[in-house]
Amino acid sequence: MKPMTIGRLSKAAGVKVTTIRYYESIDLMGEPDRSDSGQRLYGDDAVQRLSFIRHGRELGFPMDAIRELITLQSDPGEDCSVVEAIAEDQLQNVRTRLKQLRALERELKRMVTGCDGGKIETCQIMAALNDHGTCLNKAHDRVQPM
Repeated sequence: MKPMTIGRLSKAAGVKVTTIRYYESIDLMGEPDRSDSGQRLYGDDAVQRLSFIRHGRELGFPMDAIRELITLQSDPGEDCSVVEAIAEDQLQNVRTRLKQLRALERELKRMVTGCDGGKIETCQIMAALNDHGTCLNKAHDRVQPM
């Protein structure tokens, strides 16, 4: 296939140009070839790599795990127990986050159903937001983004 520019790669892989440059800056992408004028040129392997990274990110894998998985791809004959361990770790992270999100949902539901309307000065939701001590379940304060 004909080498593609970063713009074409962006469209082919469904990621922004800035994302490609970022992944290059943190060494998740190989060094691209350059045209005589210095323009980056990419092959089909770059589309595959970006798709792999994007899907890994959609599944919540941290960048370090994705980096390790990319490294492991270079030896396809190797035992996949390390890959399984990385996926198990991510599954546990998701389960923990789901537990935290359920606690958050319960607390928000309690706040909303406890609202009788009225004025801001007597709003129970505002009162709860101002005083974490009124929360029934403190587990929601540990919810971390993925």
